[in-house]
Amino acid sequence: MLTRVHLSDKVATLPQGVDTPISGAELSGGERQRIALARALIRTPAVLLLDEATAQMDALTEAAVQDSVRERAATGAVVTIAHRLSTVVEADRIIVLDRGRVRAVGTHESLLASDDLYRGLVEALRIAVPTAPAGL
Repeated sequence: MLTRVHLSDKVATLPQGVDTPISGAELSGGERQRIALARALIRTPAVLLLDEATAQMDALTEAAVQDSVRERAATGAVVTIAHRLSTVVEADRIIVLDRGRVRAVGTHESLLASDDLYRGLVEALRIAVPTAPAGL
């Protein structure tokens, strides 16, 4: 699991290895997030709740972590709270909140087609949006 979240080398340098308390180690925010996620994934809970799980990660590390989360989602429920849309675009169901209220619910594709706020957020972040070929 540590290899999947790009932590094997870092954990090898910690005084107690994987058993080193996160609070006592010199770790970046992203490293702390990855250790916590690896610990949660190893336990294989029926429901995995992630709150801004990739907020402090670079894009390559986020992609590796997303692969691990995707694998977990194949066998159990994963609930992700995120501001980063790249974290949720593959979700079965996305709930868009606006001012504390549910604004829209759907898949990435259905929300692109039906919700102006969601579409605007995606366009602002330059997340790949499928387009129709010219001339159609």
